[in-house]
Amino acid sequence: MYKKSVTHYLSKIIIDILFCLSVLCTVAVPFVSKELFNCIGYSEVNSSTVFSVIVFLSGACCSYILFNLKQMYTSLLVGNPFIDKNVSHFRKMAVACIVIAVIYVIKCFFMFTYATVVIAIVFAVGCLFCLTLKDLFKQTINYKTENDLTI
Repeated sequence: MYKKSVTHYLSKIIIDILFCLSVLCTVAVPFVSKELFNCIGYSEVNSSTVFSVIVFLSGACCSYILFNLKQMYTSLLVGNPFIDKNVSHFRKMAVACIVIAVIYVIKCFFMFTYATVVIAIVFAVGCLFCLTLKDLFKQTINYKTENDLTI
């Protein structure tokens, strides 16, 4: 029998809060970025616009990843995480991770920083992690289906 724990509920609350904050921050990027660049003394218009687009796109992808995690937690709290929808959610999260990694690899050619390289590597590894979990969940679903048919 599956036992729900406080950790599951706490994780769901944290993911819900992070999702709301990520949507708010992503929507605020076009409106706030120019003022923030002026405050720190960075006044190149072309670079600030490109940087704003990069932050907006990566924020949208992060919001999409958190949205998929929210969807997965609903099945976890019900007690049945090994379903085909979660395999699809892992695949979608992997695509969002690789989009972020590609964005930051492209950024390396124009505005190189070590943080950009680290972000690209982290999200490339995140993509591989999501694909591995997707295959693991798919195999578990196959074993579960075979087990249900034999009983």
